[in-house]
Formats: sequence, C-alpha cells, structure tokens
Amino acid sequence: MATTSRRLTTGLIPSISSVQSHSTNRPQSISLIRRNHHIDPRLPSTIAPSSRRWLIEAVPPARSWDGSDDGRAESSEIKKPGACGYAISDNDIEGSSDTGERVKTTEILIWAVATAALGVGNRVMYKLALVPLKQYPFFLAQLSTFGYVAVYYSILYFRYRAGTVTDAMLSVPKTPFFIVGVLEALAAAAGMAAAANLSGPSTTVLSQTFLVWQIFFSIIFLGRRYSVNQILGCTLVALGVIVSVASGSGAAHSLKEAGIFWILLMVLSFLLQGADTVLKEVIFIDSQKRLKGDSLDLFVVNSYGSAFQAICIALLLPFLSKLWGIPFNQLGSYLKDGAVCFLNIGTMTIGCDGAPLLPLLFVIVNIGYNIALLRLLKISSAVVSCLASTVSVPIAVFLFTMPLPYLGVASSLPKGFMGGTMILVLGMLLYSWTPQGPNPTPTDTVIPSPPPT
Repeated sequence: MATTSRRLTTGLIPSISSVQSHSTNRPQSISLIRRNHHIDPRLPSTIAPSSRRWLIEAVPPARSWDGSDDGRAESSEIKKPGACGYAISDNDIEGSSDTGERVKTTEILIWAVATAALGVGNRVMYKLALVPLKQYPFFLAQLSTFGYVAVYYSILYFRYRAGTVTDAMLSVPKTPFFIVGVLEALAAAAGMAAAANLSGPSTTVLSQTFLVWQIFFSIIFLGRRYSVNQILGCTLVALGVIVSVASGSGAAHSLKEAGIFWILLMVLSFLLQGADTVLKEVIFIDSQKRLKGDSLDLFVVNSYGSAFQAICIALLLPFLSKLWGIPFNQLGSYLKDGAVCFLNIGTMTIGCDGAPLLPLLFVIVNIGYNIALLRLLKISSAVVSCLASTVSVPIAVFLFTMPLPYLGVASSLPKGFMGGTMILVLGMLLYSWTPQGPNPTPTDTVIPSPPPT
C-alpha cells in the first residue's frame, strides 16, 4: 500500500546520555527530527515501508561521559514517544495555510471597516472643530502637526518600556522617515495654497487623483501588477465619489473658474501624498528584511514621520502663514489668540463655543484614523488603504445632511448622490472580485500580517 502517515509527537524522550547527566540538572532543548522510511515495530506489517513519521521530541543535549558536549546527535537511536503525543493528519497540515489566509483576510476587513468609519468621523469632526476656530484654521493645523509629535512619542516611549518596541526597530535608517516628513510638509503647503482658491466640491473631485497616483507609484516602486478588474474597480470608485459629491454642486463650473494653476497645484499635493503612502509601505517591507522577519511598530513610523514633518513645517512657516493671509510679523499674536479661543477662557472668546471639546475630539479621532490607516497599509497595501478611506467620502456627505450640532441648517443631498454611491459600491466589489482559475496568479502583493502586539 502507498499509505502515507504523518504523526506529530511531543514528550520527554529519555536517552542514555540524558540518564547519565540527569544529576547535573541540565536544561532541555527541543529538536525536530524527520524520519523517512521509518518502520515502527508496533505497527501492523500491512503498512508499507514508504510510510513517514514526523516527531517533535524534547531531548536533553547530548553529553559525553565526563559531562562535556559530545557534539554528535544520536540520530540512529529509535526513541519511544513520551506521554504527550498528538497526531496531525494530512488535512490539518494542508489546511493550516488556508486558515492563515482566512485570518489575514478577516483582519484586513476589520481594519478596512475601522479605517472607513474613522475616516467618516475625521471629516465630520474637522468641520465641527472649525466651528469654534473658524477664525483660526491655521492654528488648528499647527496644533495637529506639533501636538501629534508629543502624542506619538509618548506612546512610543511606553511601548518601548513595555518591550513592544525594540532597539533594533529604533535603529532603522532615518532617511526614509525624513523623506516622508518632507513629502507630507510639501503636500500640506501645496494643498493649503490650492484649497484657498478652490471650492470644497472641486477639492473632493481632484482628491480622487490620489488613488491614481498610488497605483502608479506602487507599480513603479513595488513592481505590482494589477488585473483589469482591479483597475476598472478603482476607476469606478473614483467616478462614484465624483458623481455623488459633484452632481448638483457646481463643481465642474467651479473648476473652470479656478484656473489651471491651482488645479495643477492641488493635483501635485495628492501626488506627493500618494508617494508618501507608498514610501511608508516600502518602509514596512524593508524593515521586515532588516529585522529578520519582525514587524516594524506602527508608532516608530508615526513618531519619526511626524517629527520630520513638524521640522519641515516650522521651516515653511513664513510661506504657510502667507498662504493663510497672515503676515509673518503678526504670526505670534495670531497663534496666541488662537490658543485663547481654543482654551475658551476669559472674556475675549466670543464665538468660540464648543472649544476645547470639539477640537480635542477632532485630534483624538484624527489620531485614531491615522493609526488605523497605517495599520491597514501595513497588513495590505497602499491601494486597499486608499479605497477604505475613499469610501468615507459619500458617507460623510450623507451625514452632513443631518442636523448635526453647531453646524446649523443641514445641507441637501446632491442630485446624483445615490447613483454615485451605487457606482462606488460596484467599483469596490469589482476590485475585490478575483477570478478563480486553475492556477491563479496574485496581482497585488500583500505584506504578511505581523504578530499581534
């Protein structure tokens, strides 16, 4: 018979050398021994000699008669299984990879939903945070930038003390993080300048180029190849957002009046953001090689990236203040007044109702959104994280039609909102659908899921 049997056996296996060195109370080691064509004398003679056994045996290190290391394994010795023995069938072994794939897919789905939900909260809370700080949006931007550095490094410190973050993680090359900071600072500067001259719907329409840039950079720098249904799915997602937001809002007319310079500057902003996201994915992939399979902690990336971004923002403050119409010599008094309004203390805080609760809620939700987005990027890809974030746009538009506190009269839905949403959902389903052929070839490499931290 051509029966093949695999057996996984665990237990303490006594050997001659272990008996001799028992009194020395040496620590035990674990060895994995694979025996081919091994015939167990206890088995019936009907089992063919081609049967195999897998043994995991807890064996003390081999010793010579004088107690020193012999350096030779007693591979020819037939050992009896101990009391703790377990058998694993072929189906269990073959199904373990399928189980791992299902677990990874479930984890990606959970973090995608969390990213979309926090993305909705991030967009809504940003509008609410600007209600008390409507005269100080530049202060809110700087509070977010420099406040995140303190928050991320505080979390990083406690994770380092707990042993989650290791010295090897902290010693990874800093040049990629510096580039991340530069890209994010330049993207913020370009986006601020363009947004000041573009309408809200126009900015939403142009933001869909972000997905295009991510696909482009992932093909160039990561060597990814996307199937036709994935490309078409991404196109439908972007088109669905454009239709749901722009229909009935005059976005097309606003784009014609804005001027080509500001449109190109906004597109450049999303190009820089797309390059930044793909670079973070490259950092995770490269760190697995440098850390010999270990996964780089999220807060290492967040902390170093935010620190370099804050440095670049500080260097660009004269330019950024001019974009917001604030003379540089008045920047100090502007930030001081913004801080007074944020704290909502004193008699000079008229119109600051809702502070500091609403701005703080925005900061908290935004931190959660960034963490979820980076986690999804870590276990999947830049394109998947972008799709999850894009889904939040029409949901946020729908929420703004409700009577939210501090926002006054609710807005009405664009005429083509439902049609655009249906196009978006169709694009998501098309992107997720993968034809099952006899030899399916993956088109989008996924970073292996890291161990739980």
